[in-house]
Formats: sequence, C-alpha cells, structure tokens
Amino acid sequence: MSQSLSHAQLDAARFIQERVRTVENWPQPSVQFHDITPVLQDRCALRTLIDLFVQRYIDAKLNTIAGLDARGFIIGPILAYELSLGFVPIRKKGQAAVQDKTISQSYDLEYGSATVEIHEDACKPGDRIVIVDDLVATDGTMMAGKILLERLGANVVEAAAIIDLPDLVGSKLLREAGVPLYTVCEFAGY
Repeated sequence: MSQSLSHAQLDAARFIQERVRTVENWPQPSVQFHDITPVLQDRCALRTLIDLFVQRYIDAKLNTIAGLDARGFIIGPILAYELSLGFVPIRKKGQAAVQDKTISQSYDLEYGSATVEIHEDACKPGDRIVIVDDLVATDGTMMAGKILLERLGANVVEAAAIIDLPDLVGSKLLREAGVPLYTVCEFAGY
C-alpha cells in the first residue's frame, strides 16, 4: 500500500479537509479541536471519505477492521461493511460487560492518560487488521490498539485516520515504531 495519491484522491482529501471544523481553545486553552462532525453530516463528504479508505484497502487481504473508541466506532464499521469484513471495537476501559474477558493497555494523551481494552476473542492469531480512528495526535491510542491486537496474535497492517496532527509527533512515533500510517488530511499546530 503506497502513500502516493492520484490527483482525484488528492482532490477528495482536500474536499474532506475543507469540511473539518476547527474549534479554538477546546477542550482547554491553546488547543485546537478538529471536529469531523461536518464531514459526517454531509452525505457527499462521508461517501468521499469512505471511498478513499475503501480504495486504499480493497486489495489488502484484510480479515477485519478495528476501531478505536469513540470516533473509530463511526468510520470503522462503515469501512468494514464496504469491504465485507467484520469489525472489532477497541473500547475505553470499563465499557465491556463485567463477565467479558478483556485485556487492557494504558497510554498517555495530549492532556492526560487513558486505558483501552479489547475482548480476548476479538481476533485470531495471524489476522490482518487495519486500525481506524478520527485523528492521530500523540500516538497513544493507536499504539495502545496496536499493542492489544498484537498481544492477541494479529498482524496490524496499517493504522488509518482522517486527520494527522504532525506537530504533536504521533504520526512520526507510530512510523518509527514500525506502524504504517495512512491519513486523509493534516492540520498544523495543536
């Protein structure tokens, strides 16, 4: 899977980026929140976004798509459906039923820390999986998802997100850790 994009894909990526809303000083001062809600609300933008991901992964011989809580739960199942694959949720700690057997992984955020967990039977050893989320900031959530899937024996083929915030160096850290990364667009700054 090459990162080089056709002119049509570049135009589609610009179309998506233009629809992402930036909210200044939220959730705290000096932070810019990049809101994908306008992309989801616009049927043409949502279709374009999903088509970009489908084109990327149609021939990747994947077994499933994994989505990170919470916005990966929006894009991931749609992508899985379009590719005729199953979907694996990687949840915030405490969201699974008490009797469910899970494994967990903690990580740092831009402004705090968190833990995600996955069912022990979420995938099989050797499964080829793409992890999906809305954005890559510091790399914590994607890296935690990768670690969980690999603990279950899966092969994380790639991490995918709508937005990259390269100034927060998460995409760089993921690539340095050997995780291929595909993002649709990027925003400078925090």
